[in-house]
Amino acid sequence: MTRLIFLGPPGAGKGTQAKALAEHLNIPHISTGEILRQALQDQTPLGIKAQSYMDRGELVPDILVQEMVQERLNQPDAQHGWILDGFPRTVNQAVFLEKLLVKLDQSGEMVVSLEVPDDVVVARLLARGRKDDSEDVIRRRLEVYRFETAPLINHYHEQQKLLKVNGNQSLEEVTTELELAIAS
Repeated sequence: MTRLIFLGPPGAGKGTQAKALAEHLNIPHISTGEILRQALQDQTPLGIKAQSYMDRGELVPDILVQEMVQERLNQPDAQHGWILDGFPRTVNQAVFLEKLLVKLDQSGEMVVSLEVPDDVVVARLLARGRKDDSEDVIRRRLEVYRFETAPLINHYHEQQKLLKVNGNQSLEEVTTELELAIAS
């Protein structure tokens, strides 16, 4: 039963790796961004609530994101494992998730931290060529990521659930390292 949480800075390749690994293991890749888009598209009660925040240009509150994650983990395809990408982002969310997983009888999760040096992330994101991605903006996003996620990484490290993977390799090498890490 594979239950993985993916952490890593923007541009680390989390989405790409999570998707490939999920396909390889035949389990769902659950990205909070996708959950949100799906809920909005399907106009679920949670999606409608989330839409009202987004229409006002506000962030969707934690409690709503948590309810969406709970709803998604309750779906039949998630009963045999999953890869979570983009959640949790804070220690509070991690604590919520741990309680939820116990309640759903889905605990035993491991956390993969894709480690990539800032300069490599900056180069990757600049190469994507999005117009809102200037070097300053990217470095600021990295600062925010480190500030928000450092306590989360410590939290999982203390629980001995953290696997660090070198994300500064070719796509195939990262995938291989990931597969080896979760197999052991």
